[in-house]
This record gives sequence, structure tokens and C-alpha cells, in this order.
Amino acid sequence: MENKSFKITIDASRETVWNVLWNDATYPQWTSVFSEGSRAETDWKKGSKVLFLDGKNDGMVSVIEANTPNEYMSFKHLGEVKNGVEDLDSGAGKDWVGSLENYTLKTADGKTELTIDMDIADEYKDYFLKTWPKALEKVKELAETRH
Repeated sequence: MENKSFKITIDASRETVWNVLWNDATYPQWTSVFSEGSRAETDWKKGSKVLFLDGKNDGMVSVIEANTPNEYMSFKHLGEVKNGVEDLDSGAGKDWVGSLENYTLKTADGKTELTIDMDIADEYKDYFLKTWPKALEKVKELAETRH
């Protein structure tokens, strides 16, 4: 498992970027870059479970490790979801158990610097190295058209 960082500067407030990241209307838009039909089932509160799902009800089950509004969100991955069923003990999901995915928002020169730090299993490294920059561009587009 390797930790990788992805960063983008967005001409919008941290509040606007935060809203784009975690709002039920915009979350599926920027995460569609990863998988069509992507969605998150959660209340976004610290300690809450999150199901990150695609259009086939496959994905990851995680917990919110930290949530500091407009500044920082951290997810710890616990396992995978296949056909809507959580699996914490076997399958590909076990490669992700305990890995973290962190979102940090900082103000820089009146803009927002968004940094994603993510523990990535080796077999998915190439995919995320290609896909995260596209997802961040989508977040930027959505945030900059909202302010």
C-alpha cells in the first residue's frame, strides 16, 4: 500500500468546495469519473458508516474518522460491498482494510487548495493516478460555476 497525494487549486471558497464534495446533488457528479452511478450513503458525521457505491451496488464500506467542516474529512476503509452486501473479511476489499482517504481544504491567495491523500493498494495505483486528476478537475468545474 502506498500513500499518494493529489492537489488542485480552485477559484472558490472552502465552503463552496466542501459543499461540492459532500452534497447529495454534486457528489454523484464528480465521482462519476470513477464509476457511473456513484453515490455515498451516509449522514457525513464523524464515526458514521459510509457506503461508497456504484450503479451496481458495488463499492467500499468505510467509517468517517474525522469531519472538520470546510477543512478536513477522513475516511477509513473497512471492506468492500458486492451487490449491496458488505464484506469485511474476504475478497478484494481486504486489501483496503485500514487504509485512509483524506481531504484537506486550505485557503491560498483567496482560492481553495484541495489535497487528497490516499493509501492505494498496488493493483489500483495506475487507475487512481489517472482518475484522481480528472475527478479533481470535475470538482473544480462544479465549484467555480457555483460562486
